[in-house]
Formats: sequence, C-alpha cells, structure tokens
Amino acid sequence: MNNPTRILLAVALAASLAACKKEVKQDPIEDTKPAETAPVTQPVDDGKYSREDLNSDPCLRQRVVYFDFDRAEIKAEAEAILTCHGKYLSDVSDSAMTLEGHADERGTQEYNLGLGERRGNAVSQALQAKGGSAAQITVVSFGEERPTCNDSSEDCWGKNRRVEIVYTK
Repeated sequence: MNNPTRILLAVALAASLAACKKEVKQDPIEDTKPAETAPVTQPVDDGKYSREDLNSDPCLRQRVVYFDFDRAEIKAEAEAILTCHGKYLSDVSDSAMTLEGHADERGTQEYNLGLGERRGNAVSQALQAKGGSAAQITVVSFGEERPTCNDSSEDCWGKNRRVEIVYTK
C-alpha cells in the first residue's frame, strides 16, 4: 500500500471514530461535608442583635464551623455564620466566647492539637474582621480528644474537623 492510500485510510478512520464519539456519564462527586451544615441567612443589617437573639436567631444558633482535611482555611459556606456571630459580638459588647478547635483521628496527638488551634485562630481572625474584638474571644484546642463521631469513615472524620462556638458570657 502506498503512502497516499495510508494517509487517506488514517484520515477516514479518524473521522469515523470522531463521528461515533460515545458520551460517558460520570458518577456525581460525593459531597463530603457533614449533614448538619444547613443554609444560613445573613443577619439583618438594619437591626442590632440583643442577648435574647442568641438562642432564637436561626443564624446565631449555628455554632459549628467545619474544615477540610488537614486545612485551617475558612470555607465559603461558613462566612454567613461568622458574619452573624461577628455582628453579635459587635452589638453585644459584653459578650464572650470560646472557640473550641477539633481535628479527626488521623495524625499525631501533637499535630492535631496544633491543627485545632490553627482552626480556632482562623475563626477568631474571621470574627474579628466581622466586628468582634480579640478581648471577647478565647481559643482552645482539643485536637482529636472530643470527637462527635467515632467511625473511621470520611463522613465521620468530616464531622470531627470543626470549631465549636461556645458563648461563655
């Protein structure tokens, strides 16, 4: 077979394969964020929070910020929660909170204590940027010592990678 025939045959084969392109369905990517994470509404900007709002306002009742594996960066989905709590700290100036940092069971105890502290500090910085003051916020890390879930699965680990907001005053 000569070269022009081979080239013509190759082009015809390529064209027929392109015409028969098969669409492949991909499996949906599994969402690994914990099930408790619910949409949060922004606080009302024209009103001020009061102490009574702490347990009645749906936004302020959300007091857990979740993190990705081995990360301490605030996720976009937590911004609304932090905006509400930052505004509350600003509006109720004598309030105070403790940020309890947690990690999943993977990693050494020392590493997880440090990671929990970095997560708590990240939330603290975000709250200060949204109106809270450093004097109102205390950060403590429990590392992997206080899990909310004890299974060895990604779903469970996702629930343990968190900072809990605990109002102390």
